[in-house]
Amino acid sequence: MVYTIFFFGLAMLVSLNQGKLMDAIGKYLTPVLIVLLLALAAGVMIAPQGSMPDASGDYVNSPFIKGMLEGYNTMDTLASLMFGALIVDLLRQKGITDYRSQFKYLVIAGSISAIGLSVVYVSLFQLGNTAFGVVSEASNGGAIVSAYVLSLFGKPGLFILAGIITLACFTTAVGLISACADFFHNLTGMAYRKLVLILGVICAIVANVGLSQLISLSIPVLVAIYPVAVALVLVTFLKERFARPALTYRLVLTIAFLFGCLDGLGAAGLKMDAFSFLPLFDKGLAWLMPTLLACVAGMLLRRDDEVAAEAA
Repeated sequence: MVYTIFFFGLAMLVSLNQGKLMDAIGKYLTPVLIVLLLALAAGVMIAPQGSMPDASGDYVNSPFIKGMLEGYNTMDTLASLMFGALIVDLLRQKGITDYRSQFKYLVIAGSISAIGLSVVYVSLFQLGNTAFGVVSEASNGGAIVSAYVLSLFGKPGLFILAGIITLACFTTAVGLISACADFFHNLTGMAYRKLVLILGVICAIVANVGLSQLISLSIPVLVAIYPVAVALVLVTFLKERFARPALTYRLVLTIAFLFGCLDGLGAAGLKMDAFSFLPLFDKGLAWLMPTLLACVAGMLLRRDDEVAAEAA
């Protein structure tokens, strides 16, 4: 509890000084985090602690879908939307306001993030694949990683892992608190500083729930809202093909949210047999086909001026 208060107190302090946020994270925290991650990745790849067991359960029957749903827990798509807005805001504070320059820096930031995440996830894939000999049963992934690092590096490795987790969580906490505070400031007009304090306190309370309990509580919520984030990315790439983009955006995102809620209720353990006829409902992807059909419908819509010209 004391550590949580200190951690989020420091995160709020950094978030309140937005102008120094990008410099502090970019110049100091990120390089240290990268070095620690590379050390862990190298150890996992060079000296695996076991052999790869046979796949089981859904990883045999539908590995792609299972992997996709497990990927919801990373929240990378949700975070990327928030961080993208935060990066644009920070660029504006640096005096970079023209679209081309902002686009260039966003591409650079996105590319670095993609490479970094690829290194992290490939390393974690290897760690998970070879962890059975180290720990056959664990309540969550955090316990698996801790046991693996202890086996690989000994007790000093736990300091490396603690550094990685602390820096990764701290930079994420600062970024999300700042981005959410900015969003709700623009939405409601409430003071940015007050929002930072409110969000920081909420985060500190939630952090004490415990990892396993937090994951079990968050899964239904993520299953419900993640389709909206995926749909938003999809329509953004397809917007040039929509004759009426505003209408199509509303249509696609509404459908993704409604069907995502059905999946979320199913993930929460509620009986949803009445909707079992929906494609991929049993896989937790009832939102996918309706959302894709809504995108196709958006492409088939015509502009009002085209309809008027044809009628004339």
